[in-house]
Amino acid sequence: MKTSDFYYDLPQELIAQDPLTDRSASRLMHLSIKDGSIEHRHFTDILEYLNPGDCLVINDTKVIPARLYGHKEETGALIEILLLKRNENDVWECLVKPGKKARKGTRISFGDGLLKGEIVDVIEDGNRLIHFEYNGIFEEILDQLGEMPLPPYITHKLQDKNRYQTVYAKHEGSAAAPTAGLHFTKELLEKVKEKGVQIAHVTLHVGLGTFRPVKVDDVEQHHMHSEYYVVEEDQAKLINDTKKNGGRVIAVGTTSCRTLESATGEDGVLKAGSGWTEIFIYPGYHFKMIDSLITNFHLPESTLMMLVSALAGKEKIMHAYEEAVKERYRFFSFGDAMLIN
Repeated sequence: MKTSDFYYDLPQELIAQDPLTDRSASRLMHLSIKDGSIEHRHFTDILEYLNPGDCLVINDTKVIPARLYGHKEETGALIEILLLKRNENDVWECLVKPGKKARKGTRISFGDGLLKGEIVDVIEDGNRLIHFEYNGIFEEILDQLGEMPLPPYITHKLQDKNRYQTVYAKHEGSAAAPTAGLHFTKELLEKVKEKGVQIAHVTLHVGLGTFRPVKVDDVEQHHMHSEYYVVEEDQAKLINDTKKNGGRVIAVGTTSCRTLESATGEDGVLKAGSGWTEIFIYPGYHFKMIDSLITNFHLPESTLMMLVSALAGKEKIMHAYEEAVKERYRFFSFGDAMLIN
């Protein structure tokens, strides 16, 4: 299976640069797993595809303002840092730009010394481990100095930080938003509940590994980065009971999907707990828990294209994406949605 098998041609102008004023005003493409048929709808029509007894599973992670700009204490040179993963004792794994001169021992000052950091190690992929020093609460300083880490294909400045958070974002720790959830408003979630659909939550802190381009020709040689997830006891029960009672488990986003598939055993039972997952889902994968997926339109040749192809079939997905381009859907983080059902 070649990475190039998942390429499609996307005109630049279809990459959504700004979120819509109304979250739920986006379009929705419904793709049938069974016969590949496609329907063009609006996101609020999602209610028509949900049945009483189903369970919608959301990822309640919260994006931290993980992009920091600082200066090297020695030379005053500007340096950009993206916080990826929190380790112990105020050490974070970070992406550093420009990276070549960011050597071990380099000291960086942010916000006129409100926050200071020292590069303590250079690890795989050229990421850095940085130890931070500060007075007070790290999250509050980050809120003051940090910017939302929008993906590189979004060139517009985000006017409202909250638009890169879901309305149910709760547990801080992501370097990117679980974007399928951005379409839901509190009102729409209420209507979902009124229909007799359960809403369960899991947490997966989204790292940049999800968006890293696949650099190998052979799909199976690609290595996913690990991401931290949590499935609480009562939520596992709710999801397992849904299955037991004949309801469907519908993942909101590839992050919810990966969490559920990571924490479900070969017996089809979801286990409560927390841990790190490196699950890589591509065609040939046998889904153990999810029945349907609400997702956005993904980058060509990405691991997410491979995941949706595993669920719906590669030919159906490639045809659906051709159709989406033809119908001028909006793509990527702030774009339109797809229900694979």
